[in-house]
Amino acid sequence: MNLSYVEVNPRTPVKAVVIWLHGLGDSGHGFAPIVPELKLPEEMGVRFVFPHAPVRAVTINNGMKMNAWYDIKSMDLENRADESGVLESAELLEKLVDDEMARGVPSEKIVLAGFSQGGVIALHVSTRFKHKLAGVLAMSTYMCKPDKLAGEKSDTNLQTPFLMAHGSQDQMVPMFVGEQARQTLTECGFSVQWHDYPMEHSVCAQELVEVSRWLQKVLAD
Repeated sequence: MNLSYVEVNPRTPVKAVVIWLHGLGDSGHGFAPIVPELKLPEEMGVRFVFPHAPVRAVTINNGMKMNAWYDIKSMDLENRADESGVLESAELLEKLVDDEMARGVPSEKIVLAGFSQGGVIALHVSTRFKHKLAGVLAMSTYMCKPDKLAGEKSDTNLQTPFLMAHGSQDQMVPMFVGEQARQTLTECGFSVQWHDYPMEHSVCAQELVEVSRWLQKVLAD
């Protein structure tokens, strides 16, 4: 199985790729409109790939089928991310990175980004990945099985910049679980920058300004 996706290509030759994963029940179309808002210089040649999560039944939503990177069987924060589903989606994301590399973009010019559920997958893959990445963007998210990271991590991306952002008024994914993820990453040796904003489970304009600044830094020639 390959992930289908929405792509936003630059007018100039592609030099870098951002693979951006959406949250529960959304699709690749959800975040695609933010590309112009990031106001990245055209000469950076950044291609954006917004994959659609597989459709699956989600237990907490009465088994309704929707785009989801994994099932959520309980709102209990310790067990919210269904590990088997996370591993399946992680494999699909790794395949997508391999495909972009096969198109000629080195892994060091690829950023993994994700919001909420998508951020869980981005964090899971990047911390265990065999390829060096340009950066990792994790927004309003948390970590699947943080207690396993120390034993499963790869050292490949220890120096890779991680940017985490969260809303202090987030009731869906409380900010403290994002902070716990940051602490786990830091304790395992990863390099994490943190920003929080007075918002709920969403993205704000100030956050996008910071994301743009960060992308320009991590994808600089």
